[in-house]
Amino acid sequence: MGFYDTEDGVQEYVEAAEGYDGAELVAVLNKHLPQGSTVLELGMGPGKDLELLGRTYQVTGSDNSAAFLDSYRKKNRKADLLLLDARAMETDRRFDCIYSNKVLHHLTKDELTTSLQKQREVLRTDGLLMHSFWYGTKEEEHEGLRFVHYTEQELEQFAAEGYEVLDMNRYEEMAQDDSIYLVVIRTE
Repeated sequence: MGFYDTEDGVQEYVEAAEGYDGAELVAVLNKHLPQGSTVLELGMGPGKDLELLGRTYQVTGSDNSAAFLDSYRKKNRKADLLLLDARAMETDRRFDCIYSNKVLHHLTKDELTTSLQKQREVLRTDGLLMHSFWYGTKEEEHEGLRFVHYTEQELEQFAAEGYEVLDMNRYEEMAQDDSIYLVVIRTE
């Protein structure tokens, strides 16, 4: 059983993430994606970003942890939620945008490549991806979770197959330039 698969793991994450949300990322997305578009959030965790996205977009939350989904569903019974693994992206639904905030860094680099290919299949024509990562070149493990850091060059390489980069920038989450976001558009 993984860290995020237990109520204790979920609670520990919620406490550690207190005071953090993706407001800055959602503001960037608003520049690229029209109001009312459909957005799938990968790895929604406690749902902070899902609620921010829901102010502007038609949102569907997803997570690979049933514990996170169950926790969110208790407070938001009508929420549109999917149990979804970012590596497989097994859904018949299509979206205008797929968004994640510090989720895909848990994948190996090979798994990230596969995930981006699978995400392309879930996007509508001219659909967008917006993902954030830790910035840098290291790979580390904490509580059994992998954290892979990325540079601009690496993200450009990952996005080269089937996407065009619209926006990429470093930003501060906990320390100056410790994070990076990527916005790409699906190409034919």
